[in-house]
Amino acid sequence: MKYTIFNSSERGLKDIGWLKSHFTFSFSSYANPLRNGFGLLKVFNDDFVEQGKGFGLHPHLNMEIISVMLAGKMNHKDTMGYSEVVAEDWVQIMSAGTGLRHEEYNVGEEEVNFLQIWIEPKLQNINPRYQKRYFPKENRMNTLQTIVSNDEGQQHCWINQNAKLSLGYFTEKTEVAYTLNETNKCVYIFVTEGRVNICGTDINKRDSIGIWETGVIPLHIEPNSSFIIIEVPINN
Repeated sequence: MKYTIFNSSERGLKDIGWLKSHFTFSFSSYANPLRNGFGLLKVFNDDFVEQGKGFGLHPHLNMEIISVMLAGKMNHKDTMGYSEVVAEDWVQIMSAGTGLRHEEYNVGEEEVNFLQIWIEPKLQNINPRYQKRYFPKENRMNTLQTIVSNDEGQQHCWINQNAKLSLGYFTEKTEVAYTLNETNKCVYIFVTEGRVNICGTDINKRDSIGIWETGVIPLHIEPNSSFIIIEVPINN
């Protein structure tokens, strides 16, 4: 097993008042040649958006774009005709494919916090698509919940890549073994609350770890901890 630690204090920051974005990997004004993604995971942003503010209509092309809502309420409007509102515990995904434009604004009464995740697609130039699913905490307590998968189904969102995303929400001290396909797969784990010991290292709130060359990852989870697991191919 090999791994690398991404400490929260080392992330890039874009602070323009209404938007505070913390970048694990190179994005926007943050350029770090040593952090240009992890496998096919290219963007992982921890975004905070003030009430009434947001992102105007802008384009995307050939990228799988996932938003995991941690707090607040945000709209989604795109050129495919979708006009939706997502709040805490909702997950939405866009397969940008041949191209689309969308906007998103904080339409609630509190600050929005969401994880913005970009993964390179398996197939290029597919028809754009949008999907959302609701994963309430009370239904996934003390277990790992798959939220995105390359297997189509009614229980999670579908992604155009051999990837899987899972959420962990644990109120009790727990040990879990996460199993993955060791061949050409790596895993990125980001802790949103609490602490998880992985590879003998404490991964604290807003810290993350990237792991490869293993088929099983033991997770030693402290009480009241939440995290996301992103399993992606190392390369195409």
